[in-house]
Amino acid sequence: MTDTWLLAVLTLDATIRVAAPLILAAMAGLFSERSGIVDIGLEGKMLAGAFAAAATAAVTGSAWLGLAVAIAVSSSLALLHGLACITYRGNQVVSGVAINVLVAGLTVVLGIAWFDQGGQTPPLSQAARFAPIKLPFADALHDIPWLGDLYHELISGHNLLVYVALAAVPATWWVVYRTRFGLRLRAVGETPAAVDTAGVSVELLRYRAVLITGMLCGIAGAYLSIGQSAGFVRDMTAGKGYIALAALIFGKWRPVPALLACLLFGFLDAVATRLQGIELPGIGQAPVALIQALPYALTVILLAGFIGKAVAPKAIGVPYVKER
Repeated sequence: MTDTWLLAVLTLDATIRVAAPLILAAMAGLFSERSGIVDIGLEGKMLAGAFAAAATAAVTGSAWLGLAVAIAVSSSLALLHGLACITYRGNQVVSGVAINVLVAGLTVVLGIAWFDQGGQTPPLSQAARFAPIKLPFADALHDIPWLGDLYHELISGHNLLVYVALAAVPATWWVVYRTRFGLRLRAVGETPAAVDTAGVSVELLRYRAVLITGMLCGIAGAYLSIGQSAGFVRDMTAGKGYIALAALIFGKWRPVPALLACLLFGFLDAVATRLQGIELPGIGQAPVALIQALPYALTVILLAGFIGKAVAPKAIGVPYVKER
């Protein structure tokens, strides 16, 4: 394996690891927004899931229990968002922002009260995390030039939640475009009155959509704290929920283009990490803060320059009032 090939493979490997929570959050947002519910609260639900997973894993020593509690907590917040927006017809953006603010403060308060470590959870043991999975024949194929290295370094060696994130894309596509639920989901985001006239409950459909959103956000949060990292730290989502929402818009509310947008951000983040400490021609060693901000800035520039016209579902953000 040449140094250039190794660098390329490792960069792609880092891309997938960084993009995994974004993919899950983008697929989560797709269900909610396709049903007509704006979900700015992806960030808050991910953060709540990350804290719940790490706190549970720290106490019980079980990554699986941590994942289950993360999904439950995130789903509860999603249903709270649904209650505010679907049942009481509140402002969907305000509700999402309120969840983000609530969770950002509550996780720190609970972290200090329960663990007395400045809002963090204790470092997790390897048993309390999702360990990397070595796929069959990874070692045996390692010596095959190029393809063996690609399989061993890039495809194998990720934890379970990375593979769940990648599987979520075709699963989302199938549900949205090949099932009765998906047909109704798309219809309720465009013309909820027609769905209601057909005898299908608009409220129930939207509640089911936001519940799926909460479940996927819980998995994304759990990945951050007990998959990628070894514990929870304050504001560890670092805007990933907003990036996922931007990727969803970039992908025009479709699974595969949204996946590509998430991979783009992951790639930019991986490249930025590689640039830290490197002397740049004519600049010298760039400040760490500038390098860390680079993927966010480039993502905004690329989204603004190449997105074209993104047409949202017609009924998005509009509370449905049943005609009497």
